[in-house]
Amino acid sequence: MRRENRRRPVEDGLDGKKMLYITGSVLALAVIVFVITFLIYGNKLNHNTGIAKTNRNNNTIGNLVASEETSSSMGKTVNEMQESNTDGQNTEKIAVNTSQMTENNNTTSQGNHTTNTKPNENQGNTTTKPNKTTQPVKDPEFKMPVSGEIIKEFANNKLVYSSTLDVWATHNGVDIKADKTTIVKASADGKVVSIKNDPRYGLTVIVEHVNGYKTIYANLLSTEFVVEGEEIKQGQSLGTVGNTASFEVSDEPHLHFELLKENEQQDPELYLKK
Repeated sequence: MRRENRRRPVEDGLDGKKMLYITGSVLALAVIVFVITFLIYGNKLNHNTGIAKTNRNNNTIGNLVASEETSSSMGKTVNEMQESNTDGQNTEKIAVNTSQMTENNNTTSQGNHTTNTKPNENQGNTTTKPNKTTQPVKDPEFKMPVSGEIIKEFANNKLVYSSTLDVWATHNGVDIKADKTTIVKASADGKVVSIKNDPRYGLTVIVEHVNGYKTIYANLLSTEFVVEGEEIKQGQSLGTVGNTASFEVSDEPHLHFELLKENEQQDPELYLKK
């Protein structure tokens, strides 16, 4: 009995140790299994995450490629689209430096000399513009400044008698008989360049015309209708007939009228149209 009692504590101690070993082993195996399961699960999770990221990247790249193809196809013409889709095969795009091609096509190098072979842009235009020629300006047509009889003619190369001076002298214009205050009109279109009181021919208006012509209206009573620098028309009033010319004061009331071409005296009767 004593031996059995002694064995029981020993056996009980052994059984307790065995239980501890078994329990520790089980816990260790459980920990190992947990760690292995955790590692396996983590690897799977990372793998799935990588696959998902790869799919997203692939989708993004696919979208970019699709957008590039779409944008490139939008710029193509119908013929280019047909050529690119021939036999279901995509032809490679070859980048060509068009600027170099243009330069090579437009210039031909011969030795050290470069010849420009660029076609003339105006070759296709066979229509030639006619040269604009300046039309000559016609001489003015002069009309009588007053209606009346010519009582003293033009005498540039001969002498005529002056009753006022009582001498024979030249006469650079014509005297047209007219009553005082008769309206004197412009013989042609022109510009009033001078209004003056000449010591010989009295109150005088000078009008300049085209092609170097001038007309002089003297022995006037007034010039209130025009001013210097004024552009006038044929038949426009210039003044009135008077008796202010000291060289012709003894003559009948008249208009002293002169006509010049390039400052040379002309016979007004050769130009006047009545």
